[in-house]
Amino acid sequence: MTDIGQRITAFVRRLSAEDVNMHGWILSVNGRDIAEALYGPFRDDQPHRLYSISKTMTGLAIGLLMDEGKLRPDQRIADFFPDWLPADPSPWLTELTIGDMLRMATCYRRTTYREGIDENWAQTFFTDTPHHAPGTVFNYDTSCSQVLAALVKRLSGLEVIDFLDGKLFRPLGLRDERFWLRDPSGCCQGGSGLCMSLRDLHRVGLCLLRGGEGLLPAWYVSRMSEKQIDTPLQTNPEERWGYCWQCWRTRCGWSMYGMGGQLSIFCPDRQVLLTTFADTRLDPYGVQRIYDAFFEELYPYLDTDTASAGETLRLPIPAVPDLAEPAMTDSPLYRFGDNPLGLRALRLADGCLEYENSRGPVRLPFGRGEAIEAAYPGWPEVPALVSGGWISPDQLRVRCHAVGTAPCGFDLLLRFEPGRVTAQAHRSNDPLTDGYDGTATGLAEG
Repeated sequence: MTDIGQRITAFVRRLSAEDVNMHGWILSVNGRDIAEALYGPFRDDQPHRLYSISKTMTGLAIGLLMDEGKLRPDQRIADFFPDWLPADPSPWLTELTIGDMLRMATCYRRTTYREGIDENWAQTFFTDTPHHAPGTVFNYDTSCSQVLAALVKRLSGLEVIDFLDGKLFRPLGLRDERFWLRDPSGCCQGGSGLCMSLRDLHRVGLCLLRGGEGLLPAWYVSRMSEKQIDTPLQTNPEERWGYCWQCWRTRCGWSMYGMGGQLSIFCPDRQVLLTTFADTRLDPYGVQRIYDAFFEELYPYLDTDTASAGETLRLPIPAVPDLAEPAMTDSPLYRFGDNPLGLRALRLADGCLEYENSRGPVRLPFGRGEAIEAAYPGWPEVPALVSGGWISPDQLRVRCHAVGTAPCGFDLLLRFEPGRVTAQAHRSNDPLTDGYDGTATGLAEG
C-alpha cells in the first residue's frame, strides 16, 4: 500500500522545484479532508480573488433560476435585454442562446468590455459588433459571464452574490468573509470578481462533488460538468479536454478554474477534490504545472480508502534563491534616459532597492532567499511579498508579488557592470504592474 504522506511530499516538492507560487491547497477523498497546506502569510479563512471561478459561481446561479422555471438553455439572451439592443441588432446576436453563453460559444472572439473605460460592462455585449455565428466555436469571453450576472439580477432582483448567499453560501454554513468586486455600474463582476476563502471554496466544491446536496439541482450539476464544446486550439494541454457550462473538463474529470492557479479539481470516479490558491501569472505554464503535479504525483495513488496524511503543512512562499555572493552590497546611483520601464534613477542601499519611475520614488526591501512583506511599489495600500537573490556575483533578481484583491507581480533582473546597470523586467498583465515590462540601461552618476 502506498504511503500517502510520501505522495504528498512528492507533490509539494515538485511544485517547489518548478517554482510554482502556491498560496494554499486542500485535498479531500470521499468527503474527508486528508491533507492541506498553507504558504505563509496566507490563512485558510482569508478572502482570495477567485478570478474565473466566479464564472462557475455565476453559472450556479443560472442553474438555480433554471430549476425554478425562470430560464431555459434554448432561450435567447437578447430577449431578456431589449432595452440594451441597438436599433438594428445583428442576427448573430439575436440568435445567441443561454446555453451558448454558458459554454462560451458566443458571437464574439473576445471580451467586449474594456476595464477602466466602460461603465456598464454587460451592456457592451449588446452594442459591440459580432464576429461570427453563435453556437459554432469556443472563444473565451468573460463578458458573457458578466451578462449572465446581470441576468441573475434582472430575474431575481438581487446581485449574484446576494442571490447565492441566500440559496447556497449561507445554507452551506459558510462563515468566512466573502465579497464580490463590482464594475463601475455596481454590477458584480460575474466573470472574475468573487473573493472567498480557501476553506469556503473547498466546501462549495464538496457540495458539487456530492451532486448539490439538495441545495443545487442535481441535474444541473451533472450537465454543467459534461463537455459542451471542443477546445482544440487552447494553449495549455489541460484546457484542450473541452469546456462545460462555465467550467472545464480535465483528463480525469472537470474543474473550476481561475487565472493564476485558483482551482477546484474534481475527479468523481475516485471522489477526489483538490482546491488550490496560487499566483502563477508570471509563468504562462504555471497552472498546467499544478495540474501535472497533481495528476502525476498524487492522483494515481488516491482511492476512496485513502487515510488522512496528517496536520496542515505550513510552508514558505517560494522565493528567489540566493545562489552567489554579490560583488556589491551597495551601489552607485544610476541615471537613465528615456526607456520602456520609465526608470529615472536606481541604486542598492542598505539591503533595499531604491528607484524612481513614473509613479515616483520607491524604496523596496527584499528578503535574500526568502519572501518578506512590504508595500507594493507605488501603491502603498496594497500588500506585497518581495524576495531577491544574487543568481551570479553581478546579477540580482528581485520578484515582487501583490497579494491584495488582484494577485499579480513583476520579476526584475539587474545586471551590474563597471559604471552601468541594465534592468530587465517581466510582469503579469494588470494595472498594478504597468511600467514593469522592458529593458533599460543606466549609467553611474559622476
